[in-house]
Amino acid sequence: MNKKMREIKAQIELLNDEANKLFESKDIKGAESKIAEIDDLEREYKVAERLFNNEKEELGDEVVNKAKATDKVKNFANSIRKIRNSMSEGTNTDGGYTVPEDVSTDIEHLREAKFSLQQLVSVETVSTNSGKRTYKKRSSQTGFSKVGEGETIGTKNTPKYDRISYTIGKYAGILPVANELFEDSDANIYDEITTWIADESRVTRNKLIINAINTKAKTVLTGLDDIKKVLNVTLGQAFKGTSAIVTNDDGLQYLDTLKDTDGNYLLQANPAEPMKSVLTAGATTIPVRVIPNADFASENVYTKSADATVTSGKTYYTKNSGVYTPVEEPSGNPSSQNYYEMTAVKLPFVIGDLKEGIKLFDRKRINIMTSNVAAAGELNAFEEDLTLFRAIEREDVQVRDADAFVNGYIEIKLIATA
Repeated sequence: MNKKMREIKAQIELLNDEANKLFESKDIKGAESKIAEIDDLEREYKVAERLFNNEKEELGDEVVNKAKATDKVKNFANSIRKIRNSMSEGTNTDGGYTVPEDVSTDIEHLREAKFSLQQLVSVETVSTNSGKRTYKKRSSQTGFSKVGEGETIGTKNTPKYDRISYTIGKYAGILPVANELFEDSDANIYDEITTWIADESRVTRNKLIINAINTKAKTVLTGLDDIKKVLNVTLGQAFKGTSAIVTNDDGLQYLDTLKDTDGNYLLQANPAEPMKSVLTAGATTIPVRVIPNADFASENVYTKSADATVTSGKTYYTKNSGVYTPVEEPSGNPSSQNYYEMTAVKLPFVIGDLKEGIKLFDRKRINIMTSNVAAAGELNAFEEDLTLFRAIEREDVQVRDADAFVNGYIEIKLIATA
């Protein structure tokens, strides 16, 4: 009901009261006059109602979705407030909450707003904590054999299958929130928590996918020709058409400096998606997907220093349990003191069809636990007037087809070694 309809309704009620009074006082003509006015207003109301309903139909799902979105934010914020308010300060009690499906969908959209490797791999929603999946392996087809009439037909190789198993793991993190947040708007509470969950989830899944990729031995690539060979020969026509290059900021910089013999850059904007890039070299065109260095780091290469004396401006490192630490004030003979130098950087270049190569099993459950008295690391919720949110999600990542991608790298020399 809109404003116009409410006004008409109020006039009808007023006239109806007046008609009743006239009728009780035996003024029949006066009552009939009021009834006639009511009839006119009721016809006007029906017209206004029809126009209002038409307007609602034109707006369609937009109005409904907006109302639902408002309710979703409000309900989520109220649920968070409720589980927090149910806790007793001074006692170690927690409040728990399973994130509803509509909020989970928003988290998924936020997760993909930044680069998420999940977009490039296959995702399967599962309802159990473990299971197995069977896939038919590709095999070389030899065709039918020629046989004469009445001769025995030989048997052919039967299809071969691979089986992969998954076991859902639990991944969790903690978000400290100042208690003043709960006095804020529903939207701010909603945004604070869902954005945090989404980004932590994105980084977690990126790491799991990269770990799965790294279960395959690394292949050294010396440059563009090796990239083309991977596409044309190693992956071949089975995967070339659906392949992409996945690299990081360092790898993007390397690709962005490649030129043809005429000095034209080989990395171009994708005409269909200007925010994405394609590498074009001869008959080869392949999409490039870039992950920030923070999520997909290059690998530094260290070599024992051969210097007899410290070289000014050069950074030296010591090695302890595989960790290289810069020497603040190097001195003496770097060679005899087992100093190291960073001599190269390995830029990651994963090439292939990760939809075929990697499978993410998603348990599709996000749980939030809260506490205003717990301690986590250096944080103490009670002492610092905080509420700690612990989010848990469950997933597993497995290699589905190791032949569908190449785990490559390009090594960039920084210092010439003897």
